[in-house]
Amino acid sequence: MSVLPRVRLLGCRDAWRCVSTVFQMKLILATRNQHKIEEIKKILSEDNVATQKLEIITLRDFPNMPEVEETGKTMKENAILKAKAVYSITGIPALADDSGLEVDALKGAPGVVSARFAGPGCTYKDNNVKLLGLLKGIPDDKRGATFRCVVALALSQDDLRIVEGKVRGIITDKEIGENGFGYDPVFYYPELGKTFAQLTQEEKNRVSHRGVAFRKAKELIKRLMTNNE
Repeated sequence: MSVLPRVRLLGCRDAWRCVSTVFQMKLILATRNQHKIEEIKKILSEDNVATQKLEIITLRDFPNMPEVEETGKTMKENAILKAKAVYSITGIPALADDSGLEVDALKGAPGVVSARFAGPGCTYKDNNVKLLGLLKGIPDDKRGATFRCVVALALSQDDLRIVEGKVRGIITDKEIGENGFGYDPVFYYPELGKTFAQLTQEEKNRVSHRGVAFRKAKELIKRLMTNNE
């Protein structure tokens, strides 16, 4: 019998809180993207919150679980779809995100289709090449962009918590830097004078959209675990 049914049989009204106090609590990240997994685990592990009280697993621990089709029209809808689907299959509190790049000169594109901007099966490089091609000749003062991340935490099918993080930057005219992934080589962050791909993981996590969103999620989880939410 899984942990959540066991605590329900014990008469706990809130399985999440019972798990946090009676058992080692599991939290599943609703992704198989290794780059995302590494970033998110580092963020959640700050202050030893994850390493001391949470067993964090991912969809890589469930190789037979089908992919959740991202049919939402917004990042929020996609995050909710993924969190609810993974919770319904595993019975484990699920944390899912959807992230994207919104470029001012492209009226918010690529937005919700950021990961597949250049078409099905495209690479990070393909997406960056397409983006830079579309912005060719656009002056620096018109190349503003927002990185956005929406995180959904599914505690049950009906209990969902949503947080969001975003950061402003400028799209460069070429790829710069070797770190990170996705659009990081073309997203220039003026406050640090570097693209996200020039930052260390720790530097990026402190300022990125995903860092902001998952730190909010971490604080939410901490409050839930201490019965303050």
